[in-house]
Amino acid sequence: MPDAPAPGAPASSVPAAPAAVPAHFQTFLAFDYGLKRTGVASGNRLLGTATPQATIKAEGADARFAQVEARIKEWQPDALVVGVPYHPDGAPHENTRRAQKFARQLRGRFNLQVFEVDERYSTTEALSSGARDADAASACIILEQFLRSLT
Repeated sequence: MPDAPAPGAPASSVPAAPAAVPAHFQTFLAFDYGLKRTGVASGNRLLGTATPQATIKAEGADARFAQVEARIKEWQPDALVVGVPYHPDGAPHENTRRAQKFARQLRGRFNLQVFEVDERYSTTEALSSGARDADAASACIILEQFLRSLT
């Protein structure tokens, strides 16, 4: 299962070698984790595109995970993707650790494989594109980056 690099190691822009993602994994749900809002996107390997879903606006783990569970039941993904932020030089920071913890919690709660993607600049890209919901747009960017790594 791919994880983020060791603390202090530079992050790769690709979450894992494509061989690490089984070919039968076709549908994915991606998350751009935040303390107050978590962007969500769904997508599939065949089209290589992502579609924004309603952002989860929840404070507290119980409320957030109840909404995550509803999305998983609705979309029934083969695996999950979580964006993990890093400083521009690849160094981790507090939000890096929070996103990695969220990914671990997803694995434990939902028994699905979770892939982590370096999401540096995804929010900046979403905002510069004029997205109405920057969190959902960031989740799309994260998921499309992941899907491109599979080809």
